[in-house]
Amino acid sequence: MALGRLLLGVMVTFAVALAAVTVWGTIERANAGPGASGGSTSESQADAPAAPAVQVTTTPAAGATGVGPAQPATVHVANGKLTDIALVGPDGAAVAGHPTPDGWTSTAPLAFSATYTWKGAAADATGAAQPLTGTFTTVTPQNKIAANLNIADNATVGVAAPIIVQFNGPVTDKAAAQRALSVQTSVPTPGSWAWLPDTEQGSRAHWRPEGYWKPGTQVDVAANLQGVDAGGGTWGTANVTSHFTIGRSQIVKADVKSFQMVVVRDGKPVMTVPASYGLGADPNRNTTNGVHVVMGKQQTKLMSNPAYGYNNVPEHWAVRISNNGEFIHANPLSEGAQGNENVTHGCVNLSTQDAENYFNTAIFGDPVEVTGSPVAMPQTDIYDWSYTWPEWQKLSALPV
Repeated sequence: MALGRLLLGVMVTFAVALAAVTVWGTIERANAGPGASGGSTSESQADAPAAPAVQVTTTPAAGATGVGPAQPATVHVANGKLTDIALVGPDGAAVAGHPTPDGWTSTAPLAFSATYTWKGAAADATGAAQPLTGTFTTVTPQNKIAANLNIADNATVGVAAPIIVQFNGPVTDKAAAQRALSVQTSVPTPGSWAWLPDTEQGSRAHWRPEGYWKPGTQVDVAANLQGVDAGGGTWGTANVTSHFTIGRSQIVKADVKSFQMVVVRDGKPVMTVPASYGLGADPNRNTTNGVHVVMGKQQTKLMSNPAYGYNNVPEHWAVRISNNGEFIHANPLSEGAQGNENVTHGCVNLSTQDAENYFNTAIFGDPVEVTGSPVAMPQTDIYDWSYTWPEWQKLSALPV
């Protein structure tokens, strides 16, 4: 009897456990949702939404023609990522570029009249790849234009030096050209571009600070004109840059009524010398009023003024302050008048020793402030400081 009761207990226990397993399996199937068939992996994957297809957009678009070479070529990828990328030119070389958050962009200007081909692939979340294809062609310009900078690389210049971008032809779209020009300074320096009247050489853009430069300022200027549409079928052909330094502050105070010339360096007078300025009685011989800028210097300069009867007269220690025939130079013939009266043909005459001393200190960009003259400085070459700051800003091709 005891053995029978033991066997009966085991059977009851097994039946209860089997019922529990059956109930739990039912709950699992119920939780699997409609259409569940016991949690099949293959059927669950079939019911999941498909991954969105990768989308690739290129700029310029495939087949585009007349593309500006300065325009960056870009790839944008949605619902995936690039796995390989190259923009190949007609010479088979890849164009320089770098990744972006959603694709890639070129970093080098393209060539004119060239066909470029996209190569590579983009993949979606499942790894399915889409090839990157298509070509575009850059513009063939009717005319080309180049520019140069007036300040050489690593030069040291005076506190009134303007930056001049001289084009070798006319610029029709000055706003587009100005967008390609930049000035970076080591210290904050408010300044603006201005377009002065075209010369026989072509258009010209000048940049000057609101006031004189701060001594020691490091300046980087760039004219990134390669591939820029300058208007009228004309395109820029090259980039030019320069890095230079603003030197010490040296300002010449030239009051024609004082019969003296004073050199002020870093705020302190370092030279006060007798001088003779242009003859006041003749407007054609006046030293002109305004802020001149030292443009260059020659130890010996042949000077001519046929209207007044002299040609190729050698003058020494000549510092040019305008292209209107005005210099600061030595003139032994006028030494008797220096410090007493103005007798020159518009130049600032000094003794030979004083002229040499000043000559040795002068650098391009030094301001020469002429005051007291009844004749205004003509608008020849560097007359940038003749404008008030608001007047100068109005000469910009872009909003200031």
